[in-house]
Amino acid sequence: MKIISWNVNGLRACVKKGFEESMLALDADVICLQETKLQKGQENILLPGYDVVWNTADRKGYSGTAVYSRVPALGYTLGLGVDEHDHEGRVITAEFPEFYLVCCYTPNAQRELTRLSYRMTWEDAMRDYLTGLDAKKPVIYCGDLNVAHNEIDLKNPKPNRGNAGFTDEEREKYSRLLSCGFADSFRRLHPDAVEYSWWSYIGHARDRNAGWRIDYFTVSERLMPRVIDSQIHQEIFGSDHCPVEITLRDD
Repeated sequence: MKIISWNVNGLRACVKKGFEESMLALDADVICLQETKLQKGQENILLPGYDVVWNTADRKGYSGTAVYSRVPALGYTLGLGVDEHDHEGRVITAEFPEFYLVCCYTPNAQRELTRLSYRMTWEDAMRDYLTGLDAKKPVIYCGDLNVAHNEIDLKNPKPNRGNAGFTDEEREKYSRLLSCGFADSFRRLHPDAVEYSWWSYIGHARDRNAGWRIDYFTVSERLMPRVIDSQIHQEIFGSDHCPVEITLRDD
């Protein structure tokens, strides 16, 4: 099974930049999207052969997630089941026979770290949610997690330390999740790879490859033996992020 995750930074805009062509060429079984920025009534962007589930934010033109699948799911759940966290359309969980797939758009701590306190609360709630699922069956947790975990995961770590996405607090929360029986699939398979999944629109960052790796497939440890590969598709444009991919061996 091949699964793609992509923060499209506005799905309608991405469609105009080749979204459908890129996704169909990748030929994934499931596609998880973040930051769709769609409202109820606007969810009319389809891919041939895929069913789609949306989670939209209360706020217009903000956040939002979607899961396209050509593999029948046992069911879908929107949100974490915690009212404080369930008004921004950030989470969709698809249950498949052998695992849960959680598509997530993690809140950004924002400039001046104005939302860092909320981010910490979110991280605790998400970890509780994921470990609860993992107690039932393995989990694949994917999406824009808005954290570069280690210095290898961004071009300029020293000047960015303490900035949103590279605070000690955010990095520690991801470390703590990994300690609960999860693995960063890309880093596990490619321990020394220097590849990024997001580039600022400022200063021609993508041309200079001055990026961050903040898009992940984090999987239950007991699922890692089935992970054939975990890739970053830097060749695909259409957003300030690029798609990331995981491929599972069929057992």
